[in-house]
Amino acid sequence: MKQLQNVTLSSYAESAATLPPQVELVKSVEERYAYWRLRILYSMIFGYAAFYLVRQNQFSLAIPSLSAEFGYTKTQLGAIITIWSIVYGVGKFVNGYFSDRSNARYFMTIGLLGSALTCCILGFGTSLYFFGFFFAINAWFQSMGWPPVARLLAHWFSPAELGTKWGFTIISHQLGGAVITFIASWLILNYGWQSSFIVPSMIVVGIALFLFNRLRDTPESIGLPSIEQHHGLTDAAEEGEDEHLTPKALILRVMNNRLLWYVCLANMFFYVVRLGIVNWAPTFLRELKGASLMSSGWQVIGYDIAGMFGGIAAGWISDYFFKGRRGPVSVLYMTLLIVCLCCLWLVPAGNDLMSAFTMMVLGFLVYGPQVLAGVASADIASKKAVGMANGLTGTFAYLGSALSGICVGWIADHYGWNGGFMFFVISALLSTFFFSLTWGYRSKVLEELHEDLI
Repeated sequence: MKQLQNVTLSSYAESAATLPPQVELVKSVEERYAYWRLRILYSMIFGYAAFYLVRQNQFSLAIPSLSAEFGYTKTQLGAIITIWSIVYGVGKFVNGYFSDRSNARYFMTIGLLGSALTCCILGFGTSLYFFGFFFAINAWFQSMGWPPVARLLAHWFSPAELGTKWGFTIISHQLGGAVITFIASWLILNYGWQSSFIVPSMIVVGIALFLFNRLRDTPESIGLPSIEQHHGLTDAAEEGEDEHLTPKALILRVMNNRLLWYVCLANMFFYVVRLGIVNWAPTFLRELKGASLMSSGWQVIGYDIAGMFGGIAAGWISDYFFKGRRGPVSVLYMTLLIVCLCCLWLVPAGNDLMSAFTMMVLGFLVYGPQVLAGVASADIASKKAVGMANGLTGTFAYLGSALSGICVGWIADHYGWNGGFMFFVISALLSTFFFSLTWGYRSKVLEELHEDLI
């Protein structure tokens, strides 16, 4: 391998103390990078949290009301969740490909505005087919949200810190999920289930305008060096190797990577659990544990809040204790997750305090593998294909989510929630197995740096 660049911009600044113009230039790059990295990070967190305000969370909370008002069964409503998941999963791969070739600022904003419009329309529905059709369109616009975030993360943060920064960005899921759970629960109780779709949509239009103002695409697009050059991890010649690859060659590189397929399969079975809990918690907490609507809503909020810390901790541990290896941390989290699922299953009905505590621990553990699956796909892929690789893992994730919709609904209808929890535990075991197959891998940049240090 070529000799790694061993003089960073900061060290160059020190050595160039006798050259004020150059020092000022370097200082300007340092200051601009610090400003833009912070701005991009909080914009991604706030912007992607807004996607959750117009997503499927309020539909999950509205399931009991829709069942009571229209007589829909869990299997029918689960089928709508499955349709959403399939469209979203396919959309993540397709939009991952296009996001790699688009400006993240425009791509993400369009997705957020489209999500708000379709969510608002859902508030005027009564027919099962109406819900299915517009929920599917909503899923497509939603699939435009994360691929540009993955692209921005890979371009603005180096592999040595990517797990931690990815973990911070993932708190957008919990922030958005907690906010919409509280707002939607309150709106449903006071103004009916329709308001839980219409009101958040209006709020999100304003957030989309804020997002468009804040975001920029890559460091190079505003005259800065790449993040790897800035941190001294590579040089321009090495970075240029991927520039000559055709789109077809990039697709083949992604599709032929055995490790990426392991991550995809692990993510698929993991999402049976993750989305199964998100979609069905308000229902199984009421039916199996005897919780009220507000109590189940607060338990889901606790689950999301704990998840913020779980995701950040997983990314940080993989960066600093395992030096960029995501597999060991994923296996640890999944093992503890299986134990926690069994605990939630066995909590006696009516014990809201114990049930809420178990949901919080479960939330902490669920969001670790979610962070690490995304980071692992970015580690494995070229920066030119990070959106596509992340989209592929997302496609498999939402195949798992599709199973968590209609399959869990069918199992709950025919075998009760004991059967549903058995399905969750088996899925978690399979996810743990496939994560274990990536145990020793880390990004190419970090592996080469490690070899040079040895």
